[in-house]
Amino acid sequence: MAELDRGANTALTGTSLQVGVEGAKQGSVDLMVLQLTEQRRVRTDNDLVFFNQPQSPEGAVRLNGNTVQVDLSRVPADVAVLAVAVSLDDSVQGSLASIASLGVTVSGGGAPVRAAASGFSSERAALLVEIYRRAGAWKVRNVSQGWAAGLAAVLREHGIDVAETPAPAAAVPRQAAPPAAGQPRTVPGEERLSLEKRQKLDLRKREVAKVLMTKRAADVRARVVLVMDKTGSMYKLYQEKVVNRVVERMVPVAIQLDDDGALEAYLYAKTFLRLPDLRVADLETWPAEFLHLKGTHGGMHYDSIGMVNDELPIINAVLNSATDPRVPTLVLFFTDGGFHKRREITDLMIQAAHKPVFWQFVGIGRSEPFGPFGKLAAVDYGLLHTLDEMSGRVVDNAGFFALDDVDQVSDAELYELLLGEFPDWLSAARAAGILR
Repeated sequence: MAELDRGANTALTGTSLQVGVEGAKQGSVDLMVLQLTEQRRVRTDNDLVFFNQPQSPEGAVRLNGNTVQVDLSRVPADVAVLAVAVSLDDSVQGSLASIASLGVTVSGGGAPVRAAASGFSSERAALLVEIYRRAGAWKVRNVSQGWAAGLAAVLREHGIDVAETPAPAAAVPRQAAPPAAGQPRTVPGEERLSLEKRQKLDLRKREVAKVLMTKRAADVRARVVLVMDKTGSMYKLYQEKVVNRVVERMVPVAIQLDDDGALEAYLYAKTFLRLPDLRVADLETWPAEFLHLKGTHGGMHYDSIGMVNDELPIINAVLNSATDPRVPTLVLFFTDGGFHKRREITDLMIQAAHKPVFWQFVGIGRSEPFGPFGKLAAVDYGLLHTLDEMSGRVVDNAGFFALDDVDQVSDAELYELLLGEFPDWLSAARAAGILR
């Protein structure tokens, strides 16, 4: 039997399907199917097939124990997706990660395929597979996408109203949920993202977790700070939303390292602005609201911090806030270069080596800002190379790499570059007594 890995899909050639869900058991792991439109919403509540409503109105989907019978020829024309999902009963403790051999077998649509559920940690409900229309034909995809908040979150996501009931305090943790061995962490709010966003986020979390595991730093907890250049030479990167995409790719780092999964964010130019923390639940709206060069956004006056760069105020602000030797701080500092106060910054970074802060500087922007008279001029990353390599520090507290085009760098490569030196600094800082 062919195995369908997470995210993979295959064509279905038959119309009479048997969908067996291993691990499903009424009263403990409940099975359901949602009939969804192209907008991934139910048409009415009758599009939910479950143990109290075991057949769809037109008879295309029928539930029988842990098996779903599907007649694709009877699926209504305005139904584009059949989403096969499971959820833990309220009486069952734990998460779907503890359900052995959870997965789906689809037969009757050609060669049988099995889609093993994977990647779960704290999720109590999940969409396992989806059977969907594509170019007039039917396909099946292994989705394996979960919701820590349980069944109600799944139903609301797909357009079914659920009566609000007080949840137990433990059901919505204030901090990131502890992951299963070898799995990335999950934080509250992920279930509020669109399915596409959650899938992308989940893949990125895995790449972050993989790097940290390889570096033996999977259990590290750290404050994660984002500093983004907001100077005039960054105009094109803001205009083309490159900055937005960069910031979105930093969120999985905060999820994996920070206790509450939030990204502490700053924009800097002559001085700096402290932005509201970027939390996962706001990932779809936060970048558009706060990543700008000019104007007033969120009640903050962006013009007030200028359009030319001076790194000293933001560096000092971060250092002054890092007072607890038990909490390491990872600063992700993005700039297109042009540091002018070379001696002052160099001296400050030497002093900063005694603080529990690691600075990961990243050069972005193709190294081609406009210079005098409209001509292109190469970005000066010279000082950043110096900070990465200079001697005279109690520990090496800074790293640097440049990306000509950040959109062309894979997540795996980006996170390897971004987190490659941080674990080594942790070890050195502990040995030097900087961290406890």
